[in-house]
Amino acid sequence: MALGLTEEHLQLAETVRGWAQRNCPPDVVRAAADGPDSGSARYLESLAPGLAEQGLLGLHVPDEDGGQGYGLPELAVALEEFGRALVPGAFLPTAFASAALVAAGVSGKLVTGLADGSKTGAVGLAAGLTSQIPRASSAGANGLVVEGESSPVLGASLADIVILPVQTGDGEVWAALDASSLEITALDSLDLTRPVARVRADQAVVPADRLLTGLDRRAVTSLAAILFGAEASGIADWATHAAAEYAKIRHQFGRPIGQFQAVKHRCAWMLTAAEQAAAAVWDAARTRPDAPGTAGTTPVAEGEARQREFAAGVAAVVALDAAVRCAQQCIQVLGGIGYTWEHEAHLYYRRALSLRALLGPSAEWAGQVAGLALSGVSRPVQLELPAAEGGAEGGLSVEKRRRIRAELAAIAQLTGKDRTARLAADGWVVPHMPSPWGRNADALEQVVIQQEMQAAGLRGPVLAIGAWVVPALIQYGTAEQQQRFLPATLRGDYLWCQLFSEPGAGSDLAGLTTRAVRADGGWKLTGQKIWTSLARQAAWAICIARTDPAAPRHDGITYFLVDMSSPGVEVRPLREITGDSLFNQVFLDEVFVPDDCVVGEVNGGWRVARTTLANERVSLSQSWAFGSGVPELLQVARAAPDAPLGPVGTLVCEGHAIGLLALRVTLKQLSGTEPGATGSVRKLLGMRHAQQVAELCLTMSGSGGALGASPGAPVSQDGSPDGSYWARQVLQGQALTIGGGTTDIQLNIIGERMLGLPRDPEPPAG
Repeated sequence: MALGLTEEHLQLAETVRGWAQRNCPPDVVRAAADGPDSGSARYLESLAPGLAEQGLLGLHVPDEDGGQGYGLPELAVALEEFGRALVPGAFLPTAFASAALVAAGVSGKLVTGLADGSKTGAVGLAAGLTSQIPRASSAGANGLVVEGESSPVLGASLADIVILPVQTGDGEVWAALDASSLEITALDSLDLTRPVARVRADQAVVPADRLLTGLDRRAVTSLAAILFGAEASGIADWATHAAAEYAKIRHQFGRPIGQFQAVKHRCAWMLTAAEQAAAAVWDAARTRPDAPGTAGTTPVAEGEARQREFAAGVAAVVALDAAVRCAQQCIQVLGGIGYTWEHEAHLYYRRALSLRALLGPSAEWAGQVAGLALSGVSRPVQLELPAAEGGAEGGLSVEKRRRIRAELAAIAQLTGKDRTARLAADGWVVPHMPSPWGRNADALEQVVIQQEMQAAGLRGPVLAIGAWVVPALIQYGTAEQQQRFLPATLRGDYLWCQLFSEPGAGSDLAGLTTRAVRADGGWKLTGQKIWTSLARQAAWAICIARTDPAAPRHDGITYFLVDMSSPGVEVRPLREITGDSLFNQVFLDEVFVPDDCVVGEVNGGWRVARTTLANERVSLSQSWAFGSGVPELLQVARAAPDAPLGPVGTLVCEGHAIGLLALRVTLKQLSGTEPGATGSVRKLLGMRHAQQVAELCLTMSGSGGALGASPGAPVSQDGSPDGSYWARQVLQGQALTIGGGTTDIQLNIIGERMLGLPRDPEPPAG
């Protein structure tokens, strides 16, 4: 669940993690918590010089000011590791101060001192998104005279330089003050490893060169959200893995507690929150900062600033809440030991709560994101392939892209069946598959093909279930089966359905009872399948049936291709809660299937079925919203008389984070790194998100939601939310967290495969 994705960022994270393990082991963190003064002294005496020596205090600072010349993404990677290690002291407030100065266009010894560890810094934020701030009067050419009191400032008692907002007659400005000119009073800190203080100015003079005219509140709060969010992401990750590791070794009732679904699911939900946090902060950190003094001066600059504000708001909502929630849940999994003073879990919980309190209530941030989204501000989730040296784009030669473009341009000149046949014959429909059916395209080439097909106005046939059939036949089918079925499937001539689920074998697919009995020249299948979409339209079906009842559950199963027009096949529409009949029951009564329609080995069908379900291509746009996504949510919120901005913004934030998870899966595939939990997490969250959007939109529809459940549009012709549409969406959406593996099964998969928690015990034999 690392925030960074590139090899360079992963190496940086490993380096920072190693430094933290050597210099801030748990006993150092504990000492800082038990004696805050000694912790502060240790930071100033040893940690700060060590951080400076490693170049970590200046990761984001330009070379000319003594820094490493990188940017916020690299600083965020380091902060995530420091949050994971709970490094005490003033790294975050000092890095925040230097980042604010860099954003303001300040250079020279003020920035250099923060980067080389000779000085520490702090930045005053509001208790919420607005606050009472010091007031100033003009001191002529000498700057301002400041008086007043700030809200609690993180790290102020350790700081040499304090950056504060100052209210003048012309509005708010930001100023860098020497701590020696201020009255700084240490306060009791909820975070026992890091101090907070109240800052008071009594006729303090701020020279003109200390006024940060290139900075505004929007830039500062966005910066705070990114940096606080990065540390919060590390806290969420630590809490998730601490809980999971404990759940593996703590035994109750004769087995590890991680085997109990209640604990396993709690840990899996923690992982989903941590994944979202990392994605949101990663995206916000890579947004383009304002050029000093240019924010809002041009449409382009204003648009980029608004994008950063949107992304930072998403990070504030998603990451800070994830840290608090994961730390809470970690304590719950740890049980009594987690509630003790001696265990470090409460220290992480305290820091998460402190970060959120200093940054401001999540509801306010969510409302801000909602306001931006409703005014048309968004942050596109799109892949940008970097140009590399030697005429390559992200590792793919420019010449190869040109050849792809030229081939597709020629196909675009064709029409109708000729175009479809050419796309299928040349491997464009499943480019990730081997030749001759695909193009052996790696992850990068798949992305380029998608981009070029879209640019050429080309779309391959919708394969539906056929997209699962193709990889199974390529890997396990005979040459005759491949020639018979693959060309027609790739052209879209054959529509397929899937005869897997049964009334007694849904998520537990290995519990199927449909039997296949040997017959002359083939097999006879008898049984009942359910939840089969397209059964009335499909020409062929993939079907698994038990050919050896005496074999273990996952053995003795064979994979068949069934002609849906065969005698003995009966399809009965299944009426759903919406009143529609999308799904069907299929009854098989001694349906004959010839031997040449057995795929793979007899009794080896479980392996083929797993290939069917597991083979995925790189995808940039897959969505599970089904008419209940963020665009529809915003459409209804604009039409509703009193849209609740907090809940709307929360769902906008979650929707954006889910989209980022998909982008991160693609980028991991492109870089050759393991996507890990990201794909499974995105599917789980996407289904739930669509349900939550539909429910909120139904609420915003008022009493109109009681009028029925019928197809329509998110908003009626009279401009009000269409309650009937949203009632239908709520009903229809209940299937999202059931089909394709229920939420509970998905959580089991995440807990077991991603966190290594013990598997559920095998059911008793018989």
